[in-house]
Amino acid sequence: MIIGLTGSMGAGKGEVTKILERLGFKYITLSQIVREEARKEGIPEEREKLMEVGNRMRAQEGAGVLAKRALEKIKLESRHSSLVTSLWVIDGIRNPAEIDALRQGENVHILGLHANRELLIERILRRGRDSDPKTRKEILHRIEREWGKNEPEDGQRMEECMKKVDVLIENEGTLEELDKKVIKFYNTAISD
Repeated sequence: MIIGLTGSMGAGKGEVTKILERLGFKYITLSQIVREEARKEGIPEEREKLMEVGNRMRAQEGAGVLAKRALEKIKLESRHSSLVTSLWVIDGIRNPAEIDALRQGENVHILGLHANRELLIERILRRGRDSDPKTRKEILHRIEREWGKNEPEDGQRMEECMKKVDVLIENEGTLEELDKKVIKFYNTAISD
C-alpha cells in the first residue's frame, strides 16, 4: 500500500507521517528527490531554490517525474532490503501529474490535508523551522505559490491536487483528533 500526502505547508503532513510510521509505514518525500538533484548541481538547499529545482525537473522530465522517481526508489529499496515492507507513505505531492504517476502503482491512496490559512500561518510561525518563511507576508506568498499562483502547468498546483485526493482531512483540531481521522482513513483503505 502507498499513501500519498498532499497539502500546504503547516497542514499536518509531518504529523500524519508519524502516525503512519507507527503503523509500520516507511517514509519517502518528494522533496528528498529534489534535494538530491540540488546537491548534484551544487544548488543551496533553501526552500525557494528547491522549489525552482523541482519546477525545472518537472518542466524537463514531465510533471510526474518526482513521483516516478519515488516509485523507482521504493522498488529499488524493496529489492535490496532484507526487510521488505509493502507500506509506504510518500509526502510532498504538489502537482496533479504526481498523483497520476503514483496511481500507476498498486494500491495507492491519496490523502489531502487542509486547514484555514490563518491556522497555517500560526503553525508555521510557531514551529520555527529554519527552512520556513519568517513573516506572515512571506508565509502567505509561499502558500499562494504552492496553490498555483503564478506557477506554470508543471509547477506547484496544490489546488488541482486537492481535487484528485481520495480523502480530504480537515486538520484544524488537536493531534488526537488528527490521529483518529488518519486511523479511520487507513482502516478504510485496507478494507478496500
